[in-house]
Amino acid sequence: MNKFLILFAGLLFFSTDSDAQEFVQVNGKHFVLEGKPYYYIGANYWYGAILGSKGEGGNRKRLRQELKMMKEKGINNLRVLVGAEGPDNQPYRVTPALQTAPGVYNDTLLDGLDYLLKEMKKHDMTAVLFLHNSWEWSGGYAQYLNWHGHGDIPYPQVHSWDKFQAFVRKFQQCDPCKAQFAGHVRFILGRTNRYTGKKYVDDPAIMAWEVANEPRPFSKSNLPAFETWISETAALIKSLDSNHLVTTGSEGSVGCEDNMDVFERIHADRNVDYLTMHIWPKNWQWIDISDIPGTLESAIKKTNTYIDQHVAVAQRLMKPIVLEEFGLPRDGHSFDLTAPTTSRDQYFKNAFEQILAHAKLGEVLAGCNFWAFGGTAQPNHTEGPYWKKGADLTGDPPQEEQGLNSVFQNDTTVELVRAYVEQIRAVGKK
Repeated sequence: MNKFLILFAGLLFFSTDSDAQEFVQVNGKHFVLEGKPYYYIGANYWYGAILGSKGEGGNRKRLRQELKMMKEKGINNLRVLVGAEGPDNQPYRVTPALQTAPGVYNDTLLDGLDYLLKEMKKHDMTAVLFLHNSWEWSGGYAQYLNWHGHGDIPYPQVHSWDKFQAFVRKFQQCDPCKAQFAGHVRFILGRTNRYTGKKYVDDPAIMAWEVANEPRPFSKSNLPAFETWISETAALIKSLDSNHLVTTGSEGSVGCEDNMDVFERIHADRNVDYLTMHIWPKNWQWIDISDIPGTLESAIKKTNTYIDQHVAVAQRLMKPIVLEEFGLPRDGHSFDLTAPTTSRDQYFKNAFEQILAHAKLGEVLAGCNFWAFGGTAQPNHTEGPYWKKGADLTGDPPQEEQGLNSVFQNDTTVELVRAYVEQIRAVGKK
């Protein structure tokens, strides 16, 4: 018999019966699961499919342990990379790659994605799967351009951000690149899970497909082509899959050349079911990393302004919105797992408070995914702070210092997550 915690008149639903899981849907400004509004605190776990493989980078024991750990803390939604683009001999890049050459796939990693989804279903968890990336750390725009004759990738770590952005802005103008990506969408959505026998399009362990991680036009002049590509890709996904939600993966106005009208238009599209936003106080220079505690209050104020601006758009569109990326370094900008997370916890608490408030009122801010769950990983800093092949994967991609934004199993942040899930559930008991 199902056991439910329900806040009536709109507000919150949790199920403890994994056999009763259905597709997450949108009903107006709510996510709905089993006919009831659904709010969540989730995590980014981009490397989950790699851990699920039997090959390089795979560790199924760790995967099972971490899924169990997250579920026990109340984390029931994971945002996951479908797979990186290769080849595997490139710097600053996730390896191994899923797509090693145009249309050529690493079957071991496809098996890993199948296994991840099977294990998530066992834990009554849902996945948001992103299909592409505007950034270099998984290949993304840049690798597609390289494959289609646009030359070597000018990695920002070697060249400059200006050169990198000038390169990747060509993606929306590259017809062969876009055609290949459309083929990738068809391939992934046409897959059947070899462990469960379920077609991906029929699998309730998947909550949503995302066009890309942080899709950007990278120039104002590219905005029309960017909007068209988002719309066409969303329509393609919906034509292939009528069960799952579709969203953009956008950062918000920052990912739309600071143009809120563009952000609103790409999410007003009839094939886009909900809105997304990301917030990065360090990257956006909202904090001073030499004085995180002293600049935290200002960062929180800017964060809340950003949230409010995007929530207002969601309210106009009458669609849910998710804060699906946000993170903060450890105290002292340390990469040492023993360093405290006092400022991070304050910052996360502010975000969780807003999810809780919207859940109580049945409003549009329907969930969040913090960046990112590092679980049991032990970063190896003996040869510097960056990831080396063979080291544990963490929530920090290879181009970032390992431990920068990861939330590890013993961090106080994990208990903060559990405390807020418990508060949300307590609301449902009233």
